[in-house]
Amino acid sequence: MATTMEIVRGISQVMANSYDGALDDKGEPIKVGLKREEGHPILDSRVMDGFKVSFHGNQLCIHYHSELKLKDVHANGFESDLEQMIADIAKFIKKEYKKVTGNALTLKSTGDVDAIVQETSRVRSWVQASQMFDIGGIDSDTEYINGESKDSVDAKFKSFLDQGGWGEKTKNDERKVPAQGQPVYQGKGKVKSRKDIHSPYKAE
Repeated sequence: MATTMEIVRGISQVMANSYDGALDDKGEPIKVGLKREEGHPILDSRVMDGFKVSFHGNQLCIHYHSELKLKDVHANGFESDLEQMIADIAKFIKKEYKKVTGNALTLKSTGDVDAIVQETSRVRSWVQASQMFDIGGIDSDTEYINGESKDSVDAKFKSFLDQGGWGEKTKNDERKVPAQGQPVYQGKGKVKSRKDIHSPYKAE
Protein backbone atom coordinates (compact mmCIF):
# COMPACT_ATOMS: atom_id res chain seq x y z
CA MET A 1 0.00 0.00 0.00
CA ALA A 2 1.28 3.46 -0.91
CA THR A 3 2.14 5.87 1.88
CA THR A 4 0.49 9.24 2.35
CA MET A 5 3.49 11.05 0.87
CA GLU A 6 3.50 8.83 -2.20
CA ILE A 7 -0.20 9.46 -2.79
CA VAL A 8 0.24 13.22 -2.40
CA ARG A 9 3.21 13.23 -4.76
CA GLY A 10 1.31 11.17 -7.31
CA ILE A 11 -1.67 13.54 -7.30
CA SER A 12 0.67 16.54 -7.44
CA GLN A 13 2.36 15.07 -10.52
CA VAL A 14 -1.03 14.59 -12.16
CA MET A 15 -1.85 18.24 -11.54
CA ALA A 16 1.53 19.31 -12.92
CA ASN A 17 0.70 17.49 -16.18
CA SER A 18 -2.79 19.01 -16.49
CA TYR A 19 -2.06 22.58 -17.57
CA ASP A 20 -3.77 24.10 -20.60
CA GLY A 21 -2.00 22.84 -23.73
CA ALA A 22 -0.32 19.85 -22.07
CA LEU A 23 0.67 16.92 -24.30
CA ASP A 24 0.99 13.23 -23.53
CA ASP A 25 3.88 10.91 -24.42
CA LYS A 26 2.63 10.60 -27.99
CA GLY A 27 2.36 14.35 -28.51
CA GLU A 28 -1.42 14.37 -28.32
CA PRO A 29 -3.31 16.97 -26.23
CA ILE A 30 -4.36 15.73 -22.80
CA LYS A 31 -8.15 15.78 -22.56
CA VAL A 32 -9.65 16.41 -19.13
CA GLY A 33 -13.19 17.16 -20.28
CA LEU A 34 -13.09 20.92 -19.70
CA LYS A 35 -14.86 23.49 -21.83
CA ARG A 36 -11.58 25.14 -22.82
CA GLU A 37 -10.71 22.06 -24.85
CA GLU A 38 -13.60 22.65 -27.26
CA GLY A 39 -12.86 24.47 -30.50
CA HIS A 40 -9.65 25.69 -32.10
CA PRO A 41 -7.19 27.24 -29.63
CA ILE A 42 -6.55 30.26 -31.89
CA LEU A 43 -9.44 30.66 -34.31
CA ASP A 44 -12.33 30.00 -31.91
CA SER A 45 -13.42 31.98 -28.86
CA ARG A 46 -13.01 29.39 -26.16
CA VAL A 47 -14.67 29.28 -22.75
CA MET A 48 -11.92 29.57 -20.18
CA ASP A 49 -12.19 27.21 -17.22
CA GLY A 50 -9.84 25.20 -15.04
CA PHE A 51 -9.49 23.19 -11.88
CA LYS A 52 -7.15 22.61 -8.95
CA VAL A 53 -7.03 20.41 -5.86
CA SER A 54 -6.27 20.94 -2.18
CA PHE A 55 -5.58 18.45 0.59
CA HIS A 56 -7.49 18.44 3.87
CA GLY A 57 -6.14 15.61 5.98
CA ASN A 58 -7.35 12.39 4.40
CA GLN A 59 -9.64 14.29 2.00
CA LEU A 60 -9.13 15.83 -1.40
CA CYS A 61 -11.05 18.93 -2.46
CA ILE A 62 -11.54 19.49 -6.19
CA HIS A 63 -12.06 23.15 -7.13
CA TYR A 64 -13.55 24.10 -10.49
CA HIS A 65 -13.70 27.61 -11.97
CA SER A 66 -15.36 28.70 -15.20
CA GLU A 67 -16.64 31.78 -16.95
CA LEU A 68 -20.16 31.62 -18.35
CA LYS A 69 -23.01 33.77 -19.53
CA LEU A 70 -25.87 34.76 -17.28
CA LYS A 71 -28.38 32.83 -19.40
CA ASP A 72 -26.41 29.64 -18.72
CA VAL A 73 -26.84 30.14 -14.97
CA HIS A 74 -30.65 30.20 -15.28
CA ALA A 75 -30.74 27.27 -17.69
CA ASN A 76 -32.16 23.93 -16.56
CA GLY A 77 -29.59 21.44 -15.32
CA PHE A 78 -26.94 23.98 -14.36
CA GLU A 79 -26.25 22.30 -11.00
CA SER A 80 -26.15 18.83 -12.54
CA ASP A 81 -23.66 20.06 -15.16
CA LEU A 82 -21.33 21.24 -12.38
CA GLU A 83 -21.63 17.89 -10.62
CA GLN A 84 -20.83 16.05 -13.84
CA MET A 85 -17.86 18.31 -14.55
CA ILE A 86 -16.30 17.65 -11.14
CA ALA A 87 -17.03 13.93 -11.53
CA ASP A 88 -15.19 13.98 -14.87
CA ILE A 89 -12.24 15.74 -13.24
CA ALA A 90 -12.10 13.12 -10.47
CA LYS A 91 -12.19 10.37 -13.12
CA PHE A 92 -9.35 12.06 -14.98
CA ILE A 93 -7.23 12.33 -11.82
CA LYS A 94 -7.69 8.64 -11.07
CA LYS A 95 -6.82 7.64 -14.63
CA GLU A 96 -3.68 9.79 -14.78
CA TYR A 97 -2.66 8.70 -11.28
CA LYS A 98 -2.69 5.12 -12.53
CA LYS A 99 -0.38 6.09 -15.41
CA VAL A 100 2.04 8.02 -13.21
CA THR A 101 2.35 5.67 -10.23
CA GLY A 102 1.05 2.34 -11.52
CA ASN A 103 -1.33 2.15 -8.53
CA ALA A 104 -5.06 2.72 -8.32
CA LEU A 105 -6.47 5.80 -6.57
CA THR A 106 -9.79 5.69 -4.74
CA LEU A 107 -11.82 8.90 -4.48
CA LYS A 108 -15.23 8.82 -2.81
CA SER A 109 -17.42 11.93 -2.71
CA THR A 110 -18.53 12.92 0.79
CA GLY A 111 -21.02 15.68 0.07
CA ASP A 112 -22.80 17.82 -2.48
CA VAL A 113 -21.12 20.32 -4.77
CA ASP A 114 -20.67 23.73 -3.18
CA ALA A 115 -20.92 26.46 -5.83
CA ILE A 116 -21.06 30.24 -5.93
CA VAL A 117 -21.90 32.36 -8.99
CA GLN A 118 -20.76 35.98 -9.28
CA GLU A 119 -21.46 38.56 -11.95
CA THR A 120 -18.85 40.30 -14.07
CA SER A 121 -21.48 42.27 -15.98
CA ARG A 122 -25.12 41.92 -16.94
CA VAL A 123 -24.08 39.40 -19.58
CA ARG A 124 -21.08 37.50 -18.22
CA SER A 125 -20.55 35.71 -14.91
CA TRP A 126 -18.24 33.15 -13.40
CA VAL A 127 -18.76 30.17 -11.15
CA GLN A 128 -16.55 28.64 -8.47
CA ALA A 129 -17.49 25.11 -7.40
CA SER A 130 -15.86 22.55 -5.11
CA GLN A 131 -16.51 19.09 -3.72
CA MET A 132 -14.79 16.97 -1.07
CA PHE A 133 -13.57 13.41 -1.69
CA ASP A 134 -12.22 10.80 0.72
CA ILE A 135 -8.83 9.45 -0.38
CA GLY A 136 -8.59 5.70 0.07
CA GLY A 137 -5.53 4.20 1.66
CA ILE A 138 -4.38 7.01 3.97
CA ASP A 139 -6.82 6.70 6.89
CA SER A 140 -4.34 4.84 9.10
CA ASP A 141 -1.54 7.30 8.38
CA THR A 142 -3.52 10.38 9.42
CA GLU A 143 -4.78 9.43 12.86
CA TYR A 144 -2.99 12.40 14.36
CA ILE A 145 -5.22 14.83 12.46
CA ASN A 146 -8.19 14.39 14.78
CA GLY A 147 -6.07 14.18 17.94
CA GLU A 148 -4.49 16.88 20.04
CA SER A 149 -1.43 18.68 18.74
CA LYS A 150 1.83 18.01 20.54
CA ASP A 151 4.36 20.63 21.61
CA SER A 152 7.42 20.03 19.42
CA VAL A 153 9.39 23.13 20.49
CA ASP A 154 12.92 22.39 21.68
CA ALA A 155 13.36 22.72 25.46
CA LYS A 156 16.24 25.23 25.18
CA PHE A 157 14.35 27.41 22.71
CA LYS A 158 11.23 27.26 24.88
CA SER A 159 13.31 28.38 27.88
CA PHE A 160 14.54 31.30 25.79
CA LEU A 161 10.98 32.29 24.91
CA ASP A 162 9.90 32.11 28.55
CA GLN A 163 12.42 34.84 29.44
CA GLY A 164 10.34 37.42 27.63
CA GLY A 165 11.30 40.07 25.12
CA TRP A 166 13.08 42.51 27.49
CA GLY A 167 14.88 40.23 29.91
CA GLU A 168 16.88 41.64 32.83
CA LYS A 169 19.25 44.62 32.90
CA THR A 170 22.97 43.94 32.79
CA LYS A 171 25.13 44.85 35.78
CA ASN A 172 26.93 47.71 34.00
CA ASP A 173 23.69 49.35 32.80
CA GLU A 174 23.40 52.54 34.91
CA ARG A 175 20.41 54.02 33.11
CA LYS A 176 17.41 54.91 35.19
CA VAL A 177 14.26 52.94 34.70
CA PRO A 178 11.83 55.15 32.73
CA ALA A 179 8.57 56.07 34.36
CA GLN A 180 5.27 54.75 33.12
CA GLY A 181 4.47 56.35 29.78
CA GLN A 182 7.83 58.18 29.53
CA PRO A 183 9.46 57.95 26.06
CA VAL A 184 12.84 56.25 25.99
CA TYR A 185 15.71 57.79 23.98
CA GLN A 186 18.16 55.16 22.80
CA GLY A 187 20.76 57.53 21.30
CA LYS A 188 23.62 59.47 22.85
CA GLY A 189 23.77 63.12 23.97
CA LYS A 190 20.92 65.58 24.20
CA VAL A 191 17.83 65.38 22.11
CA LYS A 192 17.69 68.30 19.68
CA SER A 193 14.59 69.57 17.95
CA ARG A 194 13.92 71.83 14.99
CA LYS A 195 11.86 74.98 15.00
CA ASP A 196 10.82 74.30 11.43
CA ILE A 197 10.72 70.74 10.18
CA HIS A 198 11.63 71.99 6.70
CA SER A 199 14.69 73.91 7.94
CA PRO A 200 18.12 72.24 7.98
CA TYR A 201 19.08 74.20 11.12
CA LYS A 202 18.42 72.77 14.56
CA ALA A 203 17.25 74.76 17.55
CA GLU A 204 19.86 75.81 20.09
